[in-house]
Amino acid sequence: MGIGCQVTNRTTGDSFTCGEGQSVLKAMEQWGVKCVPVGCRGGGCGFCKVRVIEGEYECGKMSRAHAPPEAIEQGEVLACRIYPVTDLTIECLEPSAPGETSEQTTTRAMR
Repeated sequence: MGIGCQVTNRTTGDSFTCGEGQSVLKAMEQWGVKCVPVGCRGGGCGFCKVRVIEGEYECGKMSRAHAPPEAIEQGEVLACRIYPVTDLTIECLEPSAPGETSEQTTTRAMR
Protein backbone atom coordinates (compact mmCIF):
# COMPACT_ATOMS: atom_id res chain seq x y z
CA MET A 1 0.00 0.00 0.00
CA GLY A 2 1.33 3.44 -0.94
CA ILE A 3 1.67 6.43 1.35
CA GLY A 4 -0.87 8.50 -0.56
CA CYS A 5 -0.91 11.88 -2.21
CA GLN A 6 -0.73 15.40 -0.84
CA VAL A 7 -3.73 17.61 -1.69
CA THR A 8 -3.32 21.38 -1.32
CA ASN A 9 -6.12 23.95 -1.43
CA ARG A 10 -4.66 26.85 -3.42
CA THR A 11 -7.11 29.35 -1.90
CA THR A 12 -6.45 28.69 1.79
CA GLY A 13 -3.08 26.96 1.71
CA ASP A 14 -4.53 24.00 3.68
CA SER A 15 -3.12 20.63 2.76
CA PHE A 16 -3.88 17.05 3.71
CA THR A 17 -2.92 13.52 2.74
CA CYS A 18 -5.24 11.43 0.64
CA GLY A 19 -4.65 7.71 1.12
CA GLU A 20 -4.32 5.32 -1.78
CA GLY A 21 -7.80 4.57 -3.16
CA GLN A 22 -9.38 7.28 -0.98
CA SER A 23 -11.56 10.03 -2.46
CA VAL A 24 -10.53 13.64 -1.92
CA LEU A 25 -13.78 14.29 0.00
CA LYS A 26 -13.22 11.34 2.33
CA ALA A 27 -9.69 12.60 3.07
CA MET A 28 -11.02 16.13 3.70
CA GLU A 29 -13.48 14.73 6.22
CA GLN A 30 -10.80 12.55 7.85
CA TRP A 31 -8.44 15.51 8.30
CA GLY A 32 -11.19 17.97 9.34
CA VAL A 33 -10.63 20.24 6.33
CA LYS A 34 -13.62 22.50 5.65
CA CYS A 35 -13.56 23.22 1.94
CA VAL A 36 -16.86 22.17 0.41
CA PRO A 37 -20.24 21.13 1.79
CA VAL A 38 -20.94 17.42 2.02
CA GLY A 39 -24.01 15.99 0.37
CA CYS A 40 -24.75 12.54 -0.99
CA ARG A 41 -21.09 11.36 -1.21
CA GLY A 42 -22.01 9.47 -4.39
CA GLY A 43 -21.49 11.98 -7.21
CA GLY A 44 -25.14 12.95 -7.59
CA CYS A 45 -25.75 16.20 -5.72
CA GLY A 46 -22.87 18.43 -6.86
CA PHE A 47 -22.23 20.03 -3.46
CA CYS A 48 -18.56 19.02 -3.26
CA LYS A 49 -17.39 20.56 -6.55
CA VAL A 50 -13.70 21.44 -6.74
CA ARG A 51 -11.38 22.58 -9.51
CA VAL A 52 -8.17 20.62 -9.91
CA ILE A 53 -5.40 23.06 -10.85
CA GLU A 54 -2.49 20.61 -10.92
CA GLY A 55 -2.04 16.87 -10.69
CA GLU A 56 -3.53 13.67 -11.99
CA TYR A 57 -6.53 11.77 -10.67
CA GLU A 58 -8.98 9.07 -11.59
CA CYS A 59 -12.72 9.82 -11.74
CA GLY A 60 -15.61 7.72 -10.54
CA LYS A 61 -19.15 8.22 -11.87
CA MET A 62 -20.46 11.77 -11.47
CA SER A 63 -23.78 13.38 -12.32
CA ARG A 64 -23.54 14.93 -15.79
CA ALA A 65 -25.80 17.72 -14.53
CA HIS A 66 -23.14 18.79 -12.00
CA ALA A 67 -20.00 17.63 -13.83
CA PRO A 68 -20.58 17.61 -17.60
CA PRO A 69 -17.70 16.39 -19.80
CA GLU A 70 -16.63 19.95 -20.71
CA ALA A 71 -16.39 20.88 -17.00
CA ILE A 72 -14.39 17.74 -16.24
CA GLU A 73 -11.97 18.70 -19.04
CA GLN A 74 -11.49 22.04 -17.22
CA GLY A 75 -10.78 20.21 -13.96
CA GLU A 76 -14.19 20.95 -12.37
CA VAL A 77 -15.05 17.69 -10.63
CA LEU A 78 -16.77 16.35 -7.53
CA ALA A 79 -14.41 15.73 -4.60
CA CYS A 80 -16.38 12.63 -3.58
CA ARG A 81 -15.60 10.93 -6.89
CA ILE A 82 -11.94 11.76 -7.58
CA TYR A 83 -9.00 9.67 -6.47
CA PRO A 84 -5.51 11.24 -6.69
CA VAL A 85 -2.80 9.48 -8.66
CA THR A 86 -0.27 12.27 -7.98
CA ASP A 87 -0.20 15.22 -5.57
CA LEU A 88 -3.04 17.65 -6.36
CA THR A 89 -3.60 21.37 -6.11
CA ILE A 90 -7.31 22.23 -5.91
CA GLU A 91 -9.64 25.18 -5.49
CA CYS A 92 -12.92 24.74 -3.66
CA LEU A 93 -15.89 26.06 -5.63
CA GLU A 94 -19.12 27.54 -4.34
CA PRO A 95 -22.04 25.16 -4.81
CA SER A 96 -25.02 26.38 -6.81
CA ALA A 97 -27.68 27.98 -4.66
CA PRO A 98 -30.68 25.69 -4.17
CA GLY A 99 -32.99 28.20 -5.88
CA GLU A 100 -30.90 28.42 -9.04
CA THR A 101 -31.91 25.03 -10.33
CA SER A 102 -35.61 25.43 -9.57
CA GLU A 103 -35.72 28.85 -11.23
CA GLN A 104 -34.45 27.33 -14.46
CA THR A 105 -36.95 24.49 -14.36
CA THR A 106 -40.68 24.91 -14.78
CA THR A 107 -43.11 22.21 -13.71
CA ARG A 108 -46.72 22.38 -14.90
CA ALA A 109 -49.65 20.16 -14.03
CA MET A 110 -51.15 18.35 -16.99
CA ARG A 111 -54.94 18.08 -17.15
